[in-house]
Amino acid sequence: MLFMCFMLMGLVIYPFIFNLMFYWWFVLFFLLFIFIICIFNFYSMFGFYNFIYMDFGFDTMSFMLFFLTIWIVFLMIFSSFSYYTSNKFLILCLLIMLFLFCCFYSLNFFMFYFFFESVLIPTFILILGWGYQPERLQSSLYLLFYTIFASLPLFMSIFYLYKYTFSLNMIYLNYIILFNFCSDWLIMMWFFFMIFAFLVKVPIYFFHLWLPKAHVEAPLSGSMILAGVLLKLGGYGLFRMFTIFKFILLFLNCEFMMFIIFGSLLSSLICLSQIDLKMLVAYSSVVHMGLMITGLFIFNLFSINGSLLIMISHGLCSSCMFVLVNIIYERTYTRSSLFYKGFINIYPGLMVWWFLISICNLSAPPSMNLLGELFIYISLITFNNLFIFLLFFFFLFCSCYGIYFFYSAYHGKTNNFYPMKYVCVREYMIIMCHWTPLNLFILKSDLFMLYL
Repeated sequence: MLFMCFMLMGLVIYPFIFNLMFYWWFVLFFLLFIFIICIFNFYSMFGFYNFIYMDFGFDTMSFMLFFLTIWIVFLMIFSSFSYYTSNKFLILCLLIMLFLFCCFYSLNFFMFYFFFESVLIPTFILILGWGYQPERLQSSLYLLFYTIFASLPLFMSIFYLYKYTFSLNMIYLNYIILFNFCSDWLIMMWFFFMIFAFLVKVPIYFFHLWLPKAHVEAPLSGSMILAGVLLKLGGYGLFRMFTIFKFILLFLNCEFMMFIIFGSLLSSLICLSQIDLKMLVAYSSVVHMGLMITGLFIFNLFSINGSLLIMISHGLCSSCMFVLVNIIYERTYTRSSLFYKGFINIYPGLMVWWFLISICNLSAPPSMNLLGELFIYISLITFNNLFIFLLFFFFLFCSCYGIYFFYSAYHGKTNNFYPMKYVCVREYMIIMCHWTPLNLFILKSDLFMLYL
């Protein structure tokens, strides 16, 4: 793993030293090489913490999220192959991957916070430099200030944690009972300050306004990395915090779960009123991430495994949905569903993939979404039977906006018969590379089970 880290740093520095004509192909083959190495090391990476060096190590969750990062970065570079020929774009993608690598593998809370915030810088430049609309400056500033404002309490709480425990090591802090150090009301406030940054990063409803703006103004590659990996940083950070504050969850988890599920219901209703399909996909991310956080708040082994499955499956599914919307946008130059009618007559092959990804977003079998959501639904109903009524409406509204996402583009009468270019093989390959692991990994779902 250290070798991968040094190789990534070398790839970032390399174009400043040599002007490689085939730098793009070199990066793509290198990412594919890392992915294959991770596949061969699958079974040796599982279990409890494996140390790399000092404050760097990994467990099952961090390894699987880095595995997802490699694949999404590979696909975002492949999807942007014919548009951005600048090496600066590649360097930003590799920097994002390097910071995510260090963030997922940090066992020190301060190092985790440092790399957690460092990811913002290349993401900010990516949206600002390669965005579509003039409003990209406002959306990138929304992303920057929302995240920085929410993470300042986390920054202060980390030093407050060090003041009482004299350590920021995650493994050591898992065995510390914080009630021995301060009063109950103080530790409740401390708990809220430490998780607030991750609730905004996910994001949950009421703290989500930066996400639709960032997705709409970001290029395709920016939307893919935002939905695929960066939102998972919030879930990963919550999991690390909950292992320390696990005793406080016994007092506060029910209130938080009701609040988050209610926000997900409101987000699903907002999806039904969206005309911009990219905005619809962004709000659907808020819905599914709310369900994922609810599973983390239950904090038993069954629900945490379900949350990890949703993180992986949502990263692949939402990234592919942005690819599909972008394919139509490049041919019609609009994302409005008012102009999307009757594409089943123009793109019947693309319609099949659009349907397959839409039903995966609805958690249809055999997708990983189904298994992850079943784990969380069973955990919620076991926790409290009153969640059955909320889950009924959650099912209903999610099905409605999933069907709306499909029929708004491919059914009805075509408004304009104007010449449009065919969908190329590269675009079909990108969709297939999203769909294949999303549906085939359910045959080997034990790889995603945490052993706590």
